[in-house]
Amino acid sequence: MTSAFRFPDWCSLSEADRAAALAQCQKRLTGIGRKLNAVEHIFPAEESPRGPLSGMPYVAKDMIATGKSEPSWGCSAPQASALPRASVIDRLESAGARLIGTAVMTELAYEPSGIERALNPWRADAIPGGSSTGSAVLVASGCCFAALGSDTGGSVRIPAHCCGVTGLKPSYGLLPLDGVMRLAPSMDTIGIITRSAADLALIWPLVSWNSADAVPEHLFATSLEDTFDACDPEIAEICCGAIGVLAESGMTIDARRGFPEEADQHALLVLQAEAARQHRERIDDTRTDPTLRKRLRKGLAISDEQLGLALAARDRLRSDFVSHYLGDATAALLPVMPIRTPDVDEVDPASARFDARALYALSRFTRFVNYLGLPALAVPAGFDRRGMPVGLQLVGRPGSEAALLAIGVALQAATDWHGRVPAAIAGEIAGEEGLRQ
Repeated sequence: MTSAFRFPDWCSLSEADRAAALAQCQKRLTGIGRKLNAVEHIFPAEESPRGPLSGMPYVAKDMIATGKSEPSWGCSAPQASALPRASVIDRLESAGARLIGTAVMTELAYEPSGIERALNPWRADAIPGGSSTGSAVLVASGCCFAALGSDTGGSVRIPAHCCGVTGLKPSYGLLPLDGVMRLAPSMDTIGIITRSAADLALIWPLVSWNSADAVPEHLFATSLEDTFDACDPEIAEICCGAIGVLAESGMTIDARRGFPEEADQHALLVLQAEAARQHRERIDDTRTDPTLRKRLRKGLAISDEQLGLALAARDRLRSDFVSHYLGDATAALLPVMPIRTPDVDEVDPASARFDARALYALSRFTRFVNYLGLPALAVPAGFDRRGMPVGLQLVGRPGSEAALLAIGVALQAATDWHGRVPAAIAGEIAGEEGLRQ
């Protein structure tokens, strides 16, 4: 359920309002953030250089070296040093952003549901999504204006869908990964979560050091019709409604059939094989979650030859996607997930209601993007009958982040889905200044 309040975008705030917003976020992080089990560490908001993001409070997923705390990688104890600090943290600090904490994550960033890590602020019995679980929860609950996450198979976009926020998975290799835990090196990316595409458009050139991304004068998108056919009808209807808003704003939208099945199959193979090789020592470590150990063991059964063949096919399949599914379009449009956000017990292997197909479906429409190295943006597209948010995914050609963000900004200029406040959160922040009705 939503409340009558709306969270503001950072880029819409005055300098005085931004100072108040920073203080509010610090307070919420210790209150709401803790109650939702989404916080790993809390830091004082130390002074940072003046810049375009001066005073903007953000958090980092607890697999990124912050220079302030040792990252745990979702494990029960620290797994790496706090230093040297990751370059992406340096870039945000040089732009004036304020790191106020780190966010919880699923163990080794290898679990798409996010269960047993944090509570979804929209419904406590629904999954929050993973593996950048705490990052999405903290943005959605107003504890920060931005969060760093990672996305290897959908780990930014899935929790963005579940929590009703905006998440960017950049093109492979555009953001540096030093100081960041690796899961599957051929697919790993650093992602960014905010409430609005407008805030992401402010942040993106500052962290990517690429302010020259060209945005076409006329934005043109194509919807991948087979993905809508494969969705729950309600999900398809909501996402089509959001596409209708884009069409009403003047954007040209056509439809294409098909889905990159071969890329999806290779994505699963590469993810499983590389994750097992990256974290081989965890397989026999009884401190590691049994389900995760089983998953890693399965990846070791994939031969080096199979992995090599899957990686060798990537350039061809990327070219095929760009030519066949994108063509002249700026972006391909499809749902983030084909199903509604599941209840926790639907994806918990220990539950009698466990549905392996639901767990598999969480990343059905996201993981091929990582394999192909393409950028993707998840934006709120509306709410289902249970009051849970639903996400629309925009996939572009390499280096088209600015164009994807321009489409997101256009959609959010005509809607208010991204700023809505969960009713459970509204009761705790109702007296604060700066909220909109």
